[in-house]
Amino acid sequence: MIQSITDRSEHPFEWIDIVDPDQQELDELTRKYNLHSSSINDWLQVDHLPKYENVHNYIFIIFRLHADNVSDEADTVTELTDKVAIFMFDELVITLHKKEWLAPQHIKENQIKEHTCENTHQLVNEIIKSCIATYEAPSSKLTSDIEFYEENMFLKNRKPSLLKGLYYLRRQVEVTRRVLMLSHDIVDKIDSSELSNTYTRDTRDLYVKLHNIYDTLFENMNQLVMIYFSISSQRTNDIVRVLTVFSVFFMPLTFIVGIYGMNFEHMPELKWRLGYPGVMILMGAITVGIYIWFKRRGWL
Repeated sequence: MIQSITDRSEHPFEWIDIVDPDQQELDELTRKYNLHSSSINDWLQVDHLPKYENVHNYIFIIFRLHADNVSDEADTVTELTDKVAIFMFDELVITLHKKEWLAPQHIKENQIKEHTCENTHQLVNEIIKSCIATYEAPSSKLTSDIEFYEENMFLKNRKPSLLKGLYYLRRQVEVTRRVLMLSHDIVDKIDSSELSNTYTRDTRDLYVKLHNIYDTLFENMNQLVMIYFSISSQRTNDIVRVLTVFSVFFMPLTFIVGIYGMNFEHMPELKWRLGYPGVMILMGAITVGIYIWFKRRGWL
């Protein structure tokens, strides 16, 4: 679907927004605006990462915004983000995207009508800023998810599903952080020394803020995974410690039982009247002795 967001009759530039174009629309677009085939091929790659490129008489940008609906087990670039392609001419901007996107109408109502966009560079700056802003809400959700896992790891019983959830959470943070890192060149070109102004610096500030947030989330996730394995190791050690204590108590008793279970013919203790109670008292004394020894060493 092709729609004209602005035209030259009311504004100093034209903005054409295209949603999920078919091959015929792409061919017509390529011929009409003399777009390079490499740009179209980059657009057709569903997992293409962010890029900024000068192509003939226009600038080609691919930016990835965070997807609206992300499942708990999403862990790839295509599952976590949506792609927007931007063709910036001197007096024309073309945006391509697969899914519905509310940013064009929002920018038209809040920036273009208020005349804060006077040329295509300022318009593209607003588009990039709106794309970067899509990472704010997911960062808050990831922060609350990390807090949830911390609470379950330290205050509640560890469940087998906890490690699976930690894996997907770490992947989401890692992939989103990598996409933001690869977007640095785009923000840098938009806010270059020759073109820098208040609006482009706002875009850079938002980018730096979110980049730092996702860096912190990534560090927290790495620490959380390490803590998970440390707690698992500690609990395993506690179980082994309990089993070791039980084995120490039963080892001498098993030794005594083994001796008197050999059934040799000449074993005088077998015919003693007090042989059985004597052995039971001996075994009880050994158990009490081991208990007292453990207590004094602080092992119980």
